[in-house]
Amino acid sequence: MKPAEYRRMRDAEETQWWYVGQRAIARALLESALGPGDPATAAARLLDTGCGTGGNLVHLARLGAVGRVAGVDTAPQAVAACRARGLSVVRGSLLALPFADRSVDVVTSFDVIYHTWVPDDRVAMREMSRVLRPGGVMLVRVPALEILRGAHDDAVDTRHRYTRGEIVGLLEEHGLEAVQSTYANFFLLPPLLVRRTLDRVLGREGSDVGFLPAPFEWLFRRVLLTEAALVRRGVAFPVGASVLALGRKAV
Repeated sequence: MKPAEYRRMRDAEETQWWYVGQRAIARALLESALGPGDPATAAARLLDTGCGTGGNLVHLARLGAVGRVAGVDTAPQAVAACRARGLSVVRGSLLALPFADRSVDVVTSFDVIYHTWVPDDRVAMREMSRVLRPGGVMLVRVPALEILRGAHDDAVDTRHRYTRGEIVGLLEEHGLEAVQSTYANFFLLPPLLVRRTLDRVLGREGSDVGFLPAPFEWLFRRVLLTEAALVRRGVAFPVGASVLALGRKAV
């Protein structure tokens, strides 16, 4: 991503509505797969691929089912930001992860494989599957639906916006069973669709990362937290601005 986006991300990822809500949805999916009796124990290792400035690493470390959390990112700005927060991170490419085969129990990828700097998402998925142990779990989140392409996609170098079927297909193609998948940001899709359409018509430029007026921040956060609660109960939304898929690697 452009350097300015890393600064915006670092400023927003702890409290901005989208980050808070998306983390809650991701956690709901992960905890459903890492419950009692799962091989992932307190000694399990989690790898966040394309960890950015580290906000997700901080929260992933609080999952009760994992004990060691590490990140990898290709951007020096991201690596520096993570290390400044005391996080375990290495610089490396998602297309050639600097980790041994079958060396981690959980792999996460939050809004990474859709970028232009990942020209082949199959190579990325193959690498993530390679480092994942048999029986381990992988969670992938990407932006959804090309109809929602707008100014933000130009700002963050979006290569492709996915459907749920595409992400589930990538998991299955690389030896994982799709345990649960859903779209997210379902309830806010209508205003977002209007916004992105206006982007294209009016030629607006710039990223969506930033804070809204406080009442909207509160309202939108509550909407996504409601989605997270429903996902925790097994609800799968039929459409949305993001898509998440959880897979388990064959034993």
